[in-house]
Amino acid sequence: MDKGKLIVISAPSGTGKSTIIGELMKCESLRLEFSISATTRKPRGNERDGVEYYFLEVDDFKKRIEREEFAEWHEVYKGRYYGTLKSEITRITGKGNNVILDLDVMGGVDVKRIYGDNALSIFIKPPSIETLRKRLLSRATDSIEDINNRVDKAATELSFANKFDHCVVNDVLDDAVNEVKAIITSFVEKR
Repeated sequence: MDKGKLIVISAPSGTGKSTIIGELMKCESLRLEFSISATTRKPRGNERDGVEYYFLEVDDFKKRIEREEFAEWHEVYKGRYYGTLKSEITRITGKGNNVILDLDVMGGVDVKRIYGDNALSIFIKPPSIETLRKRLLSRATDSIEDINNRVDKAATELSFANKFDHCVVNDVLDDAVNEVKAIITSFVEKR
């Protein structure tokens, strides 16, 4: 069985990347397996450790950094770390499945830099910053302060879109899903 490839999906928070990834996961021909990221943030709602994220304490996360257990990691917000364990990538690609990574923008840039042509990086853009703000407000999961911080961060993150292989605007969800699916299909079919 061929070794799997890496697909990186990055976007500012609230742009719809998780929804797009959820739709892509339904397509069996892509042989996608979701990489579970590690984070130091607390679970939201019904999130479970080892399912949506590996929820780690800050000290444990820092020890894993020292042991170079991460393919990428960042302190995305003060005291809030996110990262991808190398063991996750190896586990998935070793089975011949393609790893799909849901990463913050800087993590996506790092993985592409490290894995080069073995990784496909796709940046999901909102139609506008105002649309992004409305989407974050409609989630009703974050405080106004957190939403303002995320929108400010998004403005900076959008400047990194040119560092990705492809850029897709998520205005109409079905169109964005179909565009991303076509890009991934072309990538995984290349040998």
